[in-house]
Amino acid sequence: MRSELVQKLCSDFPDLSQREVEGVVGAIFDSITEQLARGGRVELRGFGAFSTRERDARKGRNPRTGDAVDVDAKRVPYFKPGKEMRERLNLGHSNGSE
Repeated sequence: MRSELVQKLCSDFPDLSQREVEGVVGAIFDSITEQLARGGRVELRGFGAFSTRERDARKGRNPRTGDAVDVDAKRVPYFKPGKEMRERLNLGHSNGSE
C-alpha cells in the first residue's frame, strides 16, 4: 500500500522527486504511529480515525500442538472509517429496500 501511494503521488506531482514523496509519506506514517504509541488518536476528516484498543490477557492455543498458552494483555491499532468513506464504498450498492 505504501509503495502504491508513493507511485500515485509521484504521478500526481511530477515536480517532486520519488525521494521527496517517500520522505513525506514516511513522515506522515511515522507521525500517526508516534501519536498512537502515546495513546492518542488521529483523525483524517472524510477518511477515518486511527486509535488503539486494549486487549485483555487470555488463554490461547498453539495451532501446531493444541497446547494452551498465555497471551499477554496488549494494545492493538484500530481504524474506524469516516462517514464519507463508508458512503463512497457503498455507492451503487443496493441496501435491499428498493
